[in-house]
Amino acid sequence: MRKYVTAVGVGSVLGLIASRYLFVGSWLSLIPWTIAGLALGAWCARVESLGVGAVYGFFLVFVFMATGYAGSAPLVGRLPAFAVLGLIGAVCGLVLGVLGSFTSTLWERMARPGLHG
Repeated sequence: MRKYVTAVGVGSVLGLIASRYLFVGSWLSLIPWTIAGLALGAWCARVESLGVGAVYGFFLVFVFMATGYAGSAPLVGRLPAFAVLGLIGAVCGLVLGVLGSFTSTLWERMARPGLHG
């Protein structure tokens, strides 16, 4: 449960920071987003990384869209569209989580003595 709460927090904070303060309007936002997703995945077991990565990606995109919204229509009317985009973010976060977990597992295996010639 703690890892899921952390994923919500990290995704939300990065979404807010990227929409208001750091790398606003730049593709460079993808760099810390990717690093965080991989790190969360590395922190988890393979199966757990699926859910944690998806939660991270959803909240990252949803908060990014909601806090960066500057349109004239009320924000409430845009939330369903932001949720759909959040689902796309969840898929991306899931992939990052799995890649992070896989990489972590690979490093652990490589560090064991006798496994590589």
